[in-house]
Amino acid sequence: MGLKTPLVMGADGLPQQLQAGDTITAAASTYTSRVVTNGEGSAAVVIGAPVYASAADTVKRAQANAKATCRVAGLGLDPSIAASAAGNMITGGVLVATTAQWDAVAGTTGGLTFGTYYFVDPANPGKLTATPPTTVGQVVTMIGLAISATELELDIQPPILL
Repeated sequence: MGLKTPLVMGADGLPQQLQAGDTITAAASTYTSRVVTNGEGSAAVVIGAPVYASAADTVKRAQANAKATCRVAGLGLDPSIAASAAGNMITGGVLVATTAQWDAVAGTTGGLTFGTYYFVDPANPGKLTATPPTTVGQVVTMIGLAISATELELDIQPPILL
């Protein structure tokens, strides 16, 4: 097998062969995020919990039981955002959490299941499920793909009303 040279994005935005002496750089951050306020009356938004915009810069826990609560804006990024407190939500990229944190949000044991798509749960606010809703009146909102037991690659899709 011969020696291969990878293609890279050049400074001009066009693909080119990796030049001798050049190195490949990686993005400093694996996600995009923004600061929001938890609009819940008493419930915290935990890391990985899907949220929808309930007012300007304010979110509540998403649930796939109605159109009004299923338009996901992101997932909780901080370990916990108390009710009425400000915190961070992830809006794109890869969310990394512990297996215990994913177990609390996805109802799993041992974290996420590699290669599995996750959806907003229709029965529990702020939870994810590997089983897409199938009942008329519920909403299918895909959140992303598990790329390991601790990593979810976000691919938030528009909701589909059943």
